[in-house]
Amino acid sequence: MLQETVDFGLTKQEKGYLLRQVKDSIKARLDGSELPADIPESKVLKEKRGGFVTLKKNGNLRGCIGYIEAYKPLYKTIREMALAAAFDDPRFPELDIAEWPELEIEISVLTPLREIDDPEIIEVGRHGLLIQHGGSSGLLLPQVPVEYGWNREEFLAHTCQKAGLAPDCWRRSGCQLFIFSAEVF
Repeated sequence: MLQETVDFGLTKQEKGYLLRQVKDSIKARLDGSELPADIPESKVLKEKRGGFVTLKKNGNLRGCIGYIEAYKPLYKTIREMALAAAFDDPRFPELDIAEWPELEIEISVLTPLREIDDPEIIEVGRHGLLIQHGGSSGLLLPQVPVEYGWNREEFLAHTCQKAGLAPDCWRRSGCQLFIFSAEVF
């Protein structure tokens, strides 16, 4: 199961700009210097889009935070999520300057959420998943089940568990399933 690439019309230059924003924002916070404040000329980067920043160290997750919904222009979302992934992910301590050289950066730009009634619609490697039940919710990006070699049911179960719910919660009445796609780079 390979990750299906979704094309949002981001050019190589726009992707490079976003990756530089992640690096420059994190490095500035580590150095205690000023955060980047430039505004891109690209209309695409100024569009409101959801996005996540994932940080890995030696191939292992080191931080991952994002906006599911499109609240802000993409370039601002990515800057903010870079800092949140590095310094505010509750699963990890704040990033330390010694870790900086070992970091790998991944950006995921999201499509809007689409609620579904039939879990059979979910395509591993193409769709990310948000599950909501009661006051709990869990989200996994499209690349996660591919990285772990999960099938559809395992993907659903792990997303439920991320929400703090029973692995079979997705089968219960009142459980809402949402899918989305992402351009990952």
